[in-house]
Amino acid sequence: MGKTENLVTFILFNLFFIAFFIAIIIFIVQYRHKKKEHQTMLQTQLETHQKELLATQIEIQRQTMQHIGREIHDSVGQKLTLASLYTQQLAYENKAPQITESIENISAIINQSLSELRGLSKSLTDNNITDTPLNVLLKEEFHKIAELKVCIVNFTTVLIHSSISYQVKSVLLRITQEFLQNSIKHSKCQNITGQLSENQNAITLSIHDDGIGFDTKIKHNGIGINNIKKRTEIIGGTLTLQSTSKGTQLFISIPITS
Repeated sequence: MGKTENLVTFILFNLFFIAFFIAIIIFIVQYRHKKKEHQTMLQTQLETHQKELLATQIEIQRQTMQHIGREIHDSVGQKLTLASLYTQQLAYENKAPQITESIENISAIINQSLSELRGLSKSLTDNNITDTPLNVLLKEEFHKIAELKVCIVNFTTVLIHSSISYQVKSVLLRITQEFLQNSIKHSKCQNITGQLSENQNAITLSIHDDGIGFDTKIKHNGIGINNIKKRTEIIGGTLTLQSTSKGTQLFISIPITS
């Protein structure tokens, strides 16, 4: 009878130990699972916060530019218009030909400045990014570089997607401007090529120059690599930047959301 009781006690002890061991394993697994869920939630909250922050920054920039544009038009523009009228009146009233010619030259300079100022004011106050398709925005940037005639520029696009958000268009436009400016200033390139395309899943942008390249691991004040990567990530995209002595290649992919 004693041996039976000892055997039962031994079995119960082992069962209890096994149950305790299994409970510990279950606790550890659940703890790790909850920890992972918590980290995922924190990461999601961080990404959401960054996206909201970027959207806020872009909106503030847009409002600031519109405010500056209105100030240029309403204040500086009106003063230049008044100065132009004064010079025209002086030229009409003045009888000395030499002085009149100088006044007319001043008036021409003022009118030219006024015309440029109006163009700047319009570019700041209108909803150019909102109203213009992405492919047109980027094509205009490449065209500006082509007009400088410092290198051969080629841009192709087969983009047909119309419902691209302001944030995506703004970020891709700024990144394109950054790349093109740095290629012109620093790379000593002969050619710059760009392509904007899309499929059912993503919009892709690739830009390449055949310049001297740079070390992507070194911090550069001009190109702002980390800033470009962060902005791409915030709008849900991926960025690849490669640079060698034969040129620099930028590739961005942005998922299309229905």
